[in-house]
Amino acid sequence: EAVGEVVRIDQSSLSKTPRSNPALLTGAWEDFRKAFAATEEATSAGMTAGTFSFNAGDGRCDHCQGLGYEQVEMQFLSDLYLPCPICEGRRFKPEVLAIQLDGCSIDELLKMEVGVALERFAGYPSIVQKLEPVQRVGLGYLPLGHPLNQLSGGESQRLKLVRHLGKVGAKSTRSSRGNALILIDEPTTGLHRHDIANLLGVFQELVEDGNSLVVVEHHPDILTAADWLVEMGPGAGSAGGQVVAEGRPRDVAEGKTESAPFLREAFAALD
Repeated sequence: EAVGEVVRIDQSSLSKTPRSNPALLTGAWEDFRKAFAATEEATSAGMTAGTFSFNAGDGRCDHCQGLGYEQVEMQFLSDLYLPCPICEGRRFKPEVLAIQLDGCSIDELLKMEVGVALERFAGYPSIVQKLEPVQRVGLGYLPLGHPLNQLSGGESQRLKLVRHLGKVGAKSTRSSRGNALILIDEPTTGLHRHDIANLLGVFQELVEDGNSLVVVEHHPDILTAADWLVEMGPGAGSAGGQVVAEGRPRDVAEGKTESAPFLREAFAALD
């Protein structure tokens, strides 16, 4: 009864089309559009935040409708997306592309990596607040306009985690639905060890906010940081499926299961 919702964060794709991107997903794109519209050049030209939308409005390229690509339907294969011959993939009309925000056009912004954008637009607190979780889960290298349908499974999973992080601190919302049980499958796929440390910080923040995490993982950094460890075995596939050990990670490390030697080695490095 204490669980308000169950959230499964898997590696399935976030989108089937190239229209969605990290800027849209985090909500930072709305702040960027408002900032562009507030520039002196945009105001004098009568432009609004809607002018800088590639999903609607009259500022987007008329030929590709702000997609930046032409969709070529294939009968037996996945559809192809070719750069728009009019805007050359830049999504907007020339007069919109001419507007600069801190020396950056909207096309240059969409091609900018999240980590670079955090430094470039550090003076915009709302933008920083929305993009910073992307950096913390190890996705700071993604361009703001990178199509979500082109992400790997691990990248999609971590962006889903970022989306849930937006609820952290929303006390009134959380109290009305209870704490969440978050199920995460292999979140360290493709991550450098430094990024795994950042990911653990995100996990801890979710836990401190009252949520519970169940993480399917084999990486020792995650295993040693767990509050409670459940090891399945004794073998893999059809030879497994049984609980062979459970308890605090240090207790499991003292056992004789397959993971015990690796846990002892990991704890020795920590100690």
